[in-house]
Amino acid sequence: MTRTFHKMHGLGNDFVIFDAREEPLAMDEPLARAVSDRKTGIGCDQLVVLEKSTVADLRMRIWNHDGIEVESCGNASRCVVALTHAKTIETGGGLVRGEEDGSDIEVSLGEPHFEWDQVPVTYAIPTNPMPMAWGELHNPVALSVGNPHVVFFVDNADSIDLDELGPRIEHDPVFPDRINVNVAEVHPDGIRLRTWERGAGITRACGTGASATAVAAILTKRVQSPVKVTMRGGSLTIAWAPGEPIRMRGSATYVFKGEIELEALA
Repeated sequence: MTRTFHKMHGLGNDFVIFDAREEPLAMDEPLARAVSDRKTGIGCDQLVVLEKSTVADLRMRIWNHDGIEVESCGNASRCVVALTHAKTIETGGGLVRGEEDGSDIEVSLGEPHFEWDQVPVTYAIPTNPMPMAWGELHNPVALSVGNPHVVFFVDNADSIDLDELGPRIEHDPVFPDRINVNVAEVHPDGIRLRTWERGAGITRACGTGASATAVAAILTKRVQSPVKVTMRGGSLTIAWAPGEPIRMRGSATYVFKGEIELEALA
């Protein structure tokens, strides 16, 4: 059966989006991995399936490049708002609210959580900072912004070997759901960020990573809200205050529309 898909990206973090609100689509780990493969499939960092929702305008489900379903994705949320004009999106990480403002999209990701069992961490341990180290990375802030993150503040983000440390931290048993790994430099004009995304590796941009990093920097009084977070693919503006939802503003780019025979990938 031929299925229509949309290819979009948020600052180079790219997505294949299937709208299954009218025609259901059965997605699983092997098929998500096959679609995401850049050599034999369509190719993307994350695959998104849109479904009907009883609590929001639509439901968004997300599979990482490795085929594992995850709770939320900030860049994908902005793309879905731009594509569908949805005001509310149900995700595994909570309700996302969206607003279009010219060429920019702003999404509200809900409040962050810092409790060890909500990040989650395997056992009771401080999360600000975590008394742990992996190589030259140590004492991160751990939090959930709909999905789990650790944020390391460093002097030079480019000097960190994320190809080696990223997967080691992601798969550490202390993180039962695995973890997204952020290394950030704080400058007078904002934050410079590199992210190892759980199940996807190093990407050009990570919306929830930018949000988690901004929250951690505001919480530890390194910056004030709103703050500009710059990644290899571009910049996002993140605003947050304790007790309030995180607000993320940035671009969402439509690339092309296509059709695929999913059975051919099986």
